[in-house]
Amino acid sequence: MAAPVRRTLLQAAKGWRRFEGHWAGSLGSRSLAPAAAPLSSGSPWRLVGALCLQRPPLVSKPLTPLQEEMAALLQQIEVERSMYSDHELRALDEAQRLAKRKADLYDEEEDEQNVLLVQDLEDVWEQKFLQFKPGARITEADEKNDRTSLHRKLDRNLVLLVKEKLGDKDVWILPQAEWQPGETLRGTAERTLATLSEKKVEAKFLGNAPCGHYKFKFPQAMRTESSLGARVFFFKALLLTRGDFSQAWKKGQHVWVCKEELGDYLKPKYLAQVRRFLLDL
Repeated sequence: MAAPVRRTLLQAAKGWRRFEGHWAGSLGSRSLAPAAAPLSSGSPWRLVGALCLQRPPLVSKPLTPLQEEMAALLQQIEVERSMYSDHELRALDEAQRLAKRKADLYDEEEDEQNVLLVQDLEDVWEQKFLQFKPGARITEADEKNDRTSLHRKLDRNLVLLVKEKLGDKDVWILPQAEWQPGETLRGTAERTLATLSEKKVEAKFLGNAPCGHYKFKFPQAMRTESSLGARVFFFKALLLTRGDFSQAWKKGQHVWVCKEELGDYLKPKYLAQVRRFLLDL
């Protein structure tokens, strides 16, 4: 039994050596040296890093009728099945003491330890609640349709668009910068963020990989054999800086828009690529 097994293993080993020699020969016939690869500088396409800077929602969206019904049901279940809170236990204890007072079984010394009654606390809380005024969901920027302001559409994601000169035309795009040797594409997007405003703008980048890609050709007047167009790689970032710093930009050179408003500014092909990686949940 051992002899047939040994012969099978020897044949398999010989076959593997023949395959290994053939594989090595095929690799030897192809050049994998870096010098043989085409240089990026010889490509007619320029590399560009673009920044998709988003201001996340500041308030929650209004509930739909179905969501309101579901919220009421969950609240009812919570009330019926939950345990008593400390305040409710204190209220029950106070009710028992008041019942003892009516039955002439009340201890005056015990009352000295609980000067502030539950009802007094609830009255104080009620007054604070009546004094509270929630902020308006519709801001002054919404009423004026001021799209340069960050204080608009508080329950939506807003995206920054800037106006750039491309040839002899002004076009709206996401902020971008041309890649420089020695930096990563994310580094290019970070450099774009740093040059957006005179004020420091803080943002959190969502990963090192681009979230989208777009390729376009330059206008005919700008096009050459060595510079045909650009490949744009988009990187997402969430705005962390609070406050309105719209005055730091030139007037009419930037807007903060939601997903539905992008079509008012972006070209159709560019818009189609941007919409692929924009989620508005």
